[in-house]
Amino acid sequence: MKSAYLVIARRAALAVPLVAALAGCMSSTPVWDSRFGDSYRATMQAQIIDPHAADHAPATPVVSGTAAAGAIDNYNQSFQKPEPKTNTFVIGIGNGGAQ
Repeated sequence: MKSAYLVIARRAALAVPLVAALAGCMSSTPVWDSRFGDSYRATMQAQIIDPHAADHAPATPVVSGTAAAGAIDNYNQSFQKPEPKTNTFVIGIGNGGAQ
């Protein structure tokens, strides 16, 4: 009789931590999980000032082909002949106006 009691007591002692461990896997936040991401979506919608801005936006200005080609040429030439770098440590140092 005593050995049967010990077997049941040992099994019960092992079962309690097992049940507690399995209970840790269960979701205990069903209310929070159902609203997951609501704050993010509300913040994104608050940042949109005018959701229909494209519907009433002014037309983009038309640029002639000659002006566009000139602008591209100026842009490309600015990289071919960069402005010379000045020494920033000598700003304000000069001959003092002496001749």
